[in-house]
Amino acid sequence: MHFISQDLEDYIEQHSEKEPPLLAALNKETYQKILLPRMLSGHFQGRVLSMLAKLIRPVNILEIGTYTGYSALCLCEGMQENGQLHTIDIKEELVDFQRKHFDKSPWGKQIVQHLGEAVDIIPNLDLKFDLVFIDADKENYLNYFELILPKMNKGGIILSDNVLWSGKVLEPIHPNDISTKILVEYNQLLKNDPRVETVLLPIRDGLTVSRVI
Repeated sequence: MHFISQDLEDYIEQHSEKEPPLLAALNKETYQKILLPRMLSGHFQGRVLSMLAKLIRPVNILEIGTYTGYSALCLCEGMQENGQLHTIDIKEELVDFQRKHFDKSPWGKQIVQHLGEAVDIIPNLDLKFDLVFIDADKENYLNYFELILPKMNKGGIILSDNVLWSGKVLEPIHPNDISTKILVEYNQLLKNDPRVETVLLPIRDGLTVSRVI
């Protein structure tokens, strides 16, 4: 579902910050070599992630769902000099691709890759986070939220991607459509949970910003 016209999307990109050359190269190589390149955050959403990170100025960042590393690099743009970004993904075949681009950036030594299931890895991270970006399997969004909330600093920000799910959150849910069912529950949780305050932004496929109280 296109929430706004392609012409308006193009206008928005043209009137936002330019995509840095490193990210433009990563974007291009992802489309050339990797399956499902539309999973990439892309120019506009990437600049939104960068701007939010620069406003938050996090020390420790957690990303759930690395893909090819585009969003990780965007988030690093706002990270403090002594900070770290921990990013988790299950796809072993993408690890070297990610690392190649991470090491071309100024933050290569500050980016820690984790390979495996996030529900198993998160409990073993002995850190407090200022910023978390959830962009992985939708079936586990509720689980991820409950796992990361105790590891958040007060005032920390949780970003959740794809929360509009191509508009399926407004449609009757098919009994076998677990992802949509979970996302509807997740959006309701973020709205009602007294531990966070939330605003849902209609950016691309929906991006929720939740502040830990």
